[in-house]
Amino acid sequence: MISRRTLLAAGAAGLVTPGLMTPGAAQPQSLGALAAASGLVFGSAAASYEFRDADFPPLLAREARMLVPEYEMNRHVVEAKPGVYDFSGIDTLLAFAQAHGMGFRGHPLIWYAANPPWLEDAVLTRRDPRLLTDYVTALAGRYRGRMQSHDVVNEALAQDGSGLRQTFWLKAFGPSYIDMAFHAARAADPTALLAYNDYGCEAGTAAADRLRGNCLKLLDGLIARGAPVQAFGLQAHLAAFGDKVDQKKLRTFLDEIAARGLALLVTELDVNDEDGSLNPAIRDQAVADEAARFLDVVLDRRDLKTLLTWGLSDRYADPPDSLKLKMLGFRYRRFPYDAALRPKPLRTVLARAFSARRRA
Repeated sequence: MISRRTLLAAGAAGLVTPGLMTPGAAQPQSLGALAAASGLVFGSAAASYEFRDADFPPLLAREARMLVPEYEMNRHVVEAKPGVYDFSGIDTLLAFAQAHGMGFRGHPLIWYAANPPWLEDAVLTRRDPRLLTDYVTALAGRYRGRMQSHDVVNEALAQDGSGLRQTFWLKAFGPSYIDMAFHAARAADPTALLAYNDYGCEAGTAAADRLRGNCLKLLDGLIARGAPVQAFGLQAHLAAFGDKVDQKKLRTFLDEIAARGLALLVTELDVNDEDGSLNPAIRDQAVADEAARFLDVVLDRRDLKTLLTWGLSDRYADPPDSLKLKMLGFRYRRFPYDAALRPKPLRTVLARAFSARRRA
């Protein structure tokens, strides 16, 4: 097991950022290289608009070995009008990944959110399964053989632990919509790893206990019915000042995932710092500490092959919803690099955790 002492020893001083180094200074190893040496693929979510900034793409190319679209595979972007597909954003990201020798993964094929306005009414009125399967076929088929994995169904479970989330997909087709999506994805792309993706499985709360149980029940059902689910995507949206990672419960849950023969993917790691001090240094250390608690569990697992953050720089984090925080000039500090592309304690924790895994 990786020592938590090693992980939590990361101080507030970060590593030197590419582009801000003094001439002739040696560059630290990239997160991608450190992860690869430990048997992992490290990557990040990205969006094509980020490429407009001249200083960010070189950092992304250096640090990440895999990309996932932040939002440009969402259906409201891809199919704003019925049957009219716009793959331009995905193509831009894929071209960048290929140019820099990166892997690429798809997110999401089916989700209850981020859909075009016309879709819900069409699904509930017509109840035609092709409204689900045709989209999966079009998207997964276009990128056949070029995706390392797909989040086939995203967030089908209610976060309060009550069971399946009440969505228009569930109302129209019942739980079988999840099976339909997996079968359509496998037919469209025989080689991509097919994952069920969800969040909220890390804390020790009663709701998280129920959610973990429901997740295992969902996966058991898919497996029993022969749906081609191959992996579980653990989103890992953590909270620096909220419910903490329960290491014992998380470890037990991941043991259950492995016992079902499923691969483990960490798909969207970030740490919310909204409820803490306005002092950035305090928030940065709290973010790093909570990430370390999580990494101490997941990086101990040899069935983990991929770890992605849900962004590389705070520059592209959404502004806070709270008007009060906006007036105070608050901006999120949930990613490895700040808005000026300077490395933060979270970057240091990741680097040290990958290095510790390599030595273990």
